[in-house]
Amino acid sequence: MSHPGHGHGHSHNLSEIPAVLSPIARWIVIVSLAVIGIGVVAGAVVLWPSSSEHAIPMQFRSADGGSIRAVDGEVVEQVRAECLNPLAGTAQDSAEFQIEGVTDLGPCIQSTVRIDSGDDEGRYTLLEVPTNRAQSGTEPGAVTQSRGSPDQPQAGQPTLHTGDKLRLSVVPGPDGNPRYTFFDFNRTVPTLVWAFLFVAAIVLVAAWRGFRSIIGLAFAFLVLGVFTLPAILDGESPVAVAVVSSAAILFVVLYLAHGVSLRTSSALLGTLMSLMLAGLLSWLAIDTMNLTGLSGDQTTNLQVYQGSISISGLLLAGFIIGTLGVLNDVTITQASAAFELAAAGESTRLGTFRAAMRVGRDHIASTVYTLVFAYAGSALPLLLLFSVAQQPFGSLITTDAVAVELARSFVGGIAIALSVPLTTVIAAALARPAGRARVAATAAAAAAERTPAAPARTATRPTTPQPDTGRRRVRDHRAQQIEPVERPSSVVSTGRHAKVEGD
Repeated sequence: MSHPGHGHGHSHNLSEIPAVLSPIARWIVIVSLAVIGIGVVAGAVVLWPSSSEHAIPMQFRSADGGSIRAVDGEVVEQVRAECLNPLAGTAQDSAEFQIEGVTDLGPCIQSTVRIDSGDDEGRYTLLEVPTNRAQSGTEPGAVTQSRGSPDQPQAGQPTLHTGDKLRLSVVPGPDGNPRYTFFDFNRTVPTLVWAFLFVAAIVLVAAWRGFRSIIGLAFAFLVLGVFTLPAILDGESPVAVAVVSSAAILFVVLYLAHGVSLRTSSALLGTLMSLMLAGLLSWLAIDTMNLTGLSGDQTTNLQVYQGSISISGLLLAGFIIGTLGVLNDVTITQASAAFELAAAGESTRLGTFRAAMRVGRDHIASTVYTLVFAYAGSALPLLLLFSVAQQPFGSLITTDAVAVELARSFVGGIAIALSVPLTTVIAAALARPAGRARVAATAAAAAAERTPAAPARTATRPTTPQPDTGRRRVRDHRAQQIEPVERPSSVVSTGRHAKVEGD
């Protein structure tokens, strides 16, 4: 027998039923994120950098005390010749420079460069790069070069080829005219090409969501350039700036890439809580391991330039920001796994948590490898230097430079391991398992198929004649009722009345 509205309650396709969120857990997550968001906005207002100018560090100043000016150039010709050419660095109208001692075994590489921007655009200059052959190895203290290296540029000198795009620094010469020296390679076109390939690959595979993630990445760099770095240079606490910056980036990046939903919110809350744990662990690691961060040249130069910046705080801020990407990856995966498992048929929240944790354990194992190898790859030149230092291995790995990278790996690994159960608990509390509803709906559908539909009852007799089958059922029913009574006479049915014969 069917009831009104019963069929409507099971008419939805079960594969389209979203995970129903627990009201209590939902409001806890919403209120928590709202409070954190208000705190992030307040922190950004308090820590917002001023527009004051900062002095240019010595290593980035030009000879006249201002910032380094650079122009574009292209290598059009190269020859081997003697060194100390007086025309090196000067600007000439013609590419024909007076070069003496041209020979295939010349100790210097003379590169003619066309200037493509600036005041001398269209003119030419000469760059001189000494090779190892310039060191004869005969004078006292000279370094004897190994076989096969005499024709290579000396250590610290660029290796130039015809057609290379360059950036030339402009400095005033003794005569007041500008002099040009090698500053860097011009990487504008290759960088744009690789950026296009990167965006194309992400969008091609991840479609619109991938494009939104690219926008989120651009926002992250905007936060670092507009807020994080200027605020630290203004003397604000690097740790406070890093926490506010990281939280702001997470809010925008996660919601932009994955949409505004409770699933994304569970990942965001898990990431923020894991980030706070990472900050606490980073502080403990720096304090207990006595890390100074002064082993890097950049940190030392920064301390000389801006003595008000806390180097230990800057190191801690680097730890916090460095864990952003890997924590985001782990937490969003765990949240998605928990919601999908709940919708796929897990019968309880505990079952959802356990199933998602099995996925999380595999993720932890692979991500820890990624984290450690990423740090090891970035420190590879340092490791190579230490490998020839002929020092005990235990002494090498406890030096400040190596210990900083080890601490990053340790803190990042612990934060990853803790973020998995933390995010999984939040997501499992938000997602209601659909297994019970699915089992009940399947059983109801099976019962409906086995049971034939009963005729509907009416309050009045039908006015139309009933078919013979109906009359037979009435007679059979009456016959069953009077069967125990013995009648000597027969019963003849006439219409709706019975006539008894033989009385």
